[in-house]
Amino acid sequence: MTRPEAIRTFLIADIRGFTRFTAEHGDEAAARLATKFADIAAKAVEGRDGTLVEVRGDEALAVFDSARQALRAAVELQSIFHNETGTDPSVPLAVGIGLDAGEAVAVGDGYRGAALNVAARLCALAAGGEIVASENLVHLAGAVPGIAFVELGPRELKGLKQAVTAVRVEATDASLSAERPAAPIRVVLADDAVLLREALAAGLKAAGFEVVGQASDVAGLLSLVETRTPDVAVVDVRMPPTHTTEGLEAAREIRRRHPGIAILVLSQYVETRYAIDLIRDGPSGVGYLLKDRVTRLEDLSDAVRRVAAGGSVIDPEVVGRLLGRPRRHSPLDELTPREREILGLMAEGRSNQGIADQLVLELKTVEGHVGQIFSKLGLEQSTGEHRRVLAVLLMLRDE
Repeated sequence: MTRPEAIRTFLIADIRGFTRFTAEHGDEAAARLATKFADIAAKAVEGRDGTLVEVRGDEALAVFDSARQALRAAVELQSIFHNETGTDPSVPLAVGIGLDAGEAVAVGDGYRGAALNVAARLCALAAGGEIVASENLVHLAGAVPGIAFVELGPRELKGLKQAVTAVRVEATDASLSAERPAAPIRVVLADDAVLLREALAAGLKAAGFEVVGQASDVAGLLSLVETRTPDVAVVDVRMPPTHTTEGLEAAREIRRRHPGIAILVLSQYVETRYAIDLIRDGPSGVGYLLKDRVTRLEDLSDAVRRVAAGGSVIDPEVVGRLLGRPRRHSPLDELTPREREILGLMAEGRSNQGIADQLVLELKTVEGHVGQIFSKLGLEQSTGEHRRVLAVLLMLRDE
């Protein structure tokens, strides 16, 4: 029997590394872990007035009438799982969770609807110990005490025609937060300058990244991407044999084949055309930095983390040239000097809090300026795409 459509929130949780755990510890240990996981999921979901629809080994599906209760259940599920397994060294696992809300039809013992599909894709996107929700769900929930949201930007999800703006859900209440760290960001490096490449690799490893491969040419880079499945590819613009744009073209090819892999392109010179071409192809999860800047470990680490999270990063020198160049009349002409300054920092990939820290302003002041920028550029709240990205694209549009 099919019941009427209603707005529901779906939560999908998955134990990361469960297959490997089964291979290493055997079916009996895996069955015990699956049973514990089912009990934990039931405790967290039913404690927040949700319904545990199904548990299949390492994956659980739950549905809620309340978006807020679903978010609380997600945080509590992770916390309980960590508390009940984290002291066991034989279970070095964490749970990834995805959530979305929308109209869905209850059919028999299950559900059908786009929100269920989005929740599944966001669950696949989440790392171990991470909760990723749709922007739609976060807007529906509003402010939730003890929980903070970090916008990750629009993400292309398998099987979906339109990008979904993803948001990381974090517990600000220490009693709810699972302390198990997320898996390190996996990086491949491509640069024919061996000494620079080795220095970058050493710096990234020291900062907690996992460097899973290095290449000196495009063929080696593309092979690494296919076999090592990195989160981020760091690529020099100029590579053999001609040292012109081979690296940039390889970056585009990686984005075409693997849209989920973030790209950080490095250049010896300020070449605004390359930055514009790269960002125009798709601004989510891409960056363009000068080599002088990435030799500073903090700048390199920050850029890799930002693009891995789905943001865009443009070198400040490139931003300065783009904002300062002459152009025909555009909506950008309506911005005040302060608003243009803030737009430039947005283009560098900085959050509102980061901009406030840089300019020594109150966060509310920055939020007010950002709102004015969106309004003057015609980017209203109803815009389907990520407004920060669209604002940066407007800045890049006229070369």
